Amino acid sequence: MISMLKKLNRKSSFKTQESTFCKYEKLRKQLMISIFIGYAGYYFVRKNFPLAAPYLLQEGFDTAQVGILMSVLSASYGISKFLMGIVSDKSSPRVFLSVGIILSAVVNMLLPLADSFKFMLFLIFLNGYFQGMGWPACGKTLSHWFSDGERGTKMCTWNISHNLANGIIAPLTVVGIAIFGSWKGIFYFPAVTAILIGIFCFIFMREDPVSCGLPPIEEYKNDYYCCAKVDNRERELSVKEILFKYILNNKYLWCLAFANIFVYIVRYSILDWCAVYLTTVKGLSQNLTNWFYFFYEYAGIPGVIFAGKLSDITFKGRRGPVSTMSMLLVMLAVMVYWMNPAGNYVVDIMALFITGLLIYIPVTLIGVAAIDLVPKKAAGAAGGFTGLFGYLFGTTFGGIVIGKSIQYYGWTAFFMIIISSCVLGTLFLSLTWNIHNRDRYMENRYLEEI
Repeated sequence: MISMLKKLNRKSSFKTQESTFCKYEKLRKQLMISIFIGYAGYYFVRKNFPLAAPYLLQEGFDTAQVGILMSVLSASYGISKFLMGIVSDKSSPRVFLSVGIILSAVVNMLLPLADSFKFMLFLIFLNGYFQGMGWPACGKTLSHWFSDGERGTKMCTWNISHNLANGIIAPLTVVGIAIFGSWKGIFYFPAVTAILIGIFCFIFMREDPVSCGLPPIEEYKNDYYCCAKVDNRERELSVKEILFKYILNNKYLWCLAFANIFVYIVRYSILDWCAVYLTTVKGLSQNLTNWFYFFYEYAGIPGVIFAGKLSDITFKGRRGPVSTMSMLLVMLAVMVYWMNPAGNYVVDIMALFITGLLIYIPVTLIGVAAIDLVPKKAAGAAGGFTGLFGYLFGTTFGGIVIGKSIQYYGWTAFFMIIISSCVLGTLFLSLTWNIHNRDRYMENRYLEEI
């Protein structure tokens, strides 16, 4: 009788484990699809603005005003990514992601109605601010549903959504113009698409595993920091703890933030100025430069996926080695791109392809490393902190400096800034070479203190 009861208990336990496994894996796939589509949707209602710039000039805005609008969009996005990151750690990622994209879509519908620069500036600031709700919600979801040992691979897979979105946005706006019969369709059609995506995310996203009646991800994957099996990882942190204990007081996070400045200078300077450089200096046609842009953006997809697996498997969760080596190789590719004589189009496209293949690796892994450095209840704020530096100082400030440098000192100054940024980015990333081991120590210390 006792033997039969033991067998029944074992069968019951096995069925429970099987049920948990099926539910967990189903929800993990569902979550990954939701945040992949959701994050791509944010790009539909942010990256459409540069494509509307020529039409805004026809409507009476001048080039200086359009440049300011683009800078404000990047700056407000960077600021929001940090501030909204803090809020997201205290909020539902399901609601946060959905509301953010819908609000951004509503602003896009209002943008064609702006009849003054001040009103347009206000709307652009709002759009950038709502855009900042996307990454933190996704980062929080990934930190709760995917364990430390697989996070690099999963986050890198998710992050290629923005590469795909950047390639889709151009045909999306063309369809918008055709449907609405006006350039205003550049804003309207992506906005409608984004609203549908927001509704989709609200329906299919879920909170953390515990709220779904499942064990925490560390227990499910048996992936504990230093095998410390404790239950207080799910404790909510106060804003004060998040900011002053795990963000502002973390020297490695500061290294990642400063590295992100230089990574973003390289990323966007090469991308934003490649058409001008290739047509004016290398003598390429505009149609051909569009293909160069395409190769640069889409080359990042295989690079990022491979780098995520490399950091998880080969380097045991350390992101620093992969990011540092990638940034160093980016510098070599940029030098080839610069030194290659006009007429050697194959060399130019190869150099841009390799640059795109490699630059998105530190872009992505800096965010992964930031999440690795803090308890998962502070994941949104950590990712937002590095993003603040990347967009506010790297994209916005860097864009202003780059433009002035080309104007007064030519393309030599442009490439000197890019190469210097590669050197400084490599330096700061090298300081994070072994931070993951430090992270495990910090996490255990955190657990001991509470």
